[in-house]
Amino acid sequence: MILLTDDTRDRLLANGRQGDIDHVPVVKFFNPVGAATWLITEMEADGDTLFGLADLGFGCPELGSCSLAELTSVRLPFGLEIERDILFQATFPLSVYAEAARQAGSIVESDRLLHAAVATLRDRR
Repeated sequence: MILLTDDTRDRLLANGRQGDIDHVPVVKFFNPVGAATWLITEMEADGDTLFGLADLGFGCPELGSCSLAELTSVRLPFGLEIERDILFQATFPLSVYAEAARQAGSIVESDRLLHAAVATLRDRR
């Protein structure tokens, strides 16, 4: 599977050029035989460095950078590779996914948990 379509790459690069903005995730990658998940919001001009929320399945999701080349090079059992979730549609900015992940211990897509994260972030202001 191609991890990034041309359109997705263009959107990630455009977000990367905009600077420090709380973007809505553009793409979700996952390990089909494990717990790892990445929500990616932007790409640096080098075409390799991605930024987003990573959950490697250890109970402590974190914001940071990862390498597209490294994700692409991962070889999993049964000949599988890291995949792109073709049905993923983000509905909140990355900060909301990060807060919900902090509360749950993993990346979540539950509307109830994401709305609870929105309320937590609002209360902190």
